[in-house]
Amino acid sequence: MSQKYLYMMVLPGFLLVLIFSYFPMYGILIAFKDYSVAKGVWDSPWVGFKYFTQFWDNPMAIRTVKNTVLLGVYSLLWGFPAPIILALLFNELRSMKFKKFVQTVSYFPHFISTVIVVGMIKEFTSVDGLVNHITEFFGMEPINFLSESPYFRTIFISSGIWQGIGWGTILYLAALSNVDPTLYDVASIDGANRWEKMKHISLPSILPTTIILFILAVGGILGNDFTKVMLMYNPATYETADVIGTYVYREGLQGGRLEYATAVGLMLSVVAFCLIFITNKIARKFSDSSLW
Repeated sequence: MSQKYLYMMVLPGFLLVLIFSYFPMYGILIAFKDYSVAKGVWDSPWVGFKYFTQFWDNPMAIRTVKNTVLLGVYSLLWGFPAPIILALLFNELRSMKFKKFVQTVSYFPHFISTVIVVGMIKEFTSVDGLVNHITEFFGMEPINFLSESPYFRTIFISSGIWQGIGWGTILYLAALSNVDPTLYDVASIDGANRWEKMKHISLPSILPTTIILFILAVGGILGNDFTKVMLMYNPATYETADVIGTYVYREGLQGGRLEYATAVGLMLSVVAFCLIFITNKIARKFSDSSLW
């Protein structure tokens, strides 16, 4: 018991995870039952995979799955490299005062509430908003962007990059700070320019961190920012904005079908785990970095 004080420090976090993350998993049984509040979870009759098949038999399933996957993949393709590029650019700055100032400014959007961010988006993209003022200057007709489904993904992804790019650089900058400065000095003596030093020193130094974060990001492809989508979308943009989360919220929670919502949520969790497992296996095959 020489480490009892360390165990005591870990205990609150352990209890927090146990109570709010593991105990509620008992409720997953609802996905396989005709749940009745009066009978409780355990005594409600079993229905097997009824609600899973109901989801896939629903004509809206294909559209919501397609929108969820496309929004997740596009966010990964555009959003994941952005903090890496910004971190590499920060690393090239020589003025520490300017570097700290720019870093601090880039962190600010992360601390803005999603509700505030969506409010700003609605103001900027409205018919009388800043974006339309700019486009009108070039002779274009004003557009209510959030009422046009083709613009939803672009607005959602670009605003997400703006909000998270600065905060996402923290881990990469931490990895870059561990690089031995003499490596850059030696490279300069050998005649390497900034691009070559970035390519052969900076990038390899953050590769392990990049791989771990990429594995986690792949697992989150289907977990779009539900709150942001809910605040941004409307019936006019359902064609591209209605994802599995919002569909289940309407059909499962607002409609009182808790079993249906639980079944779809469980299905997404299983798929996300499979994506993480496959990506991790590929990472282990081609590199020395992986989650396990």
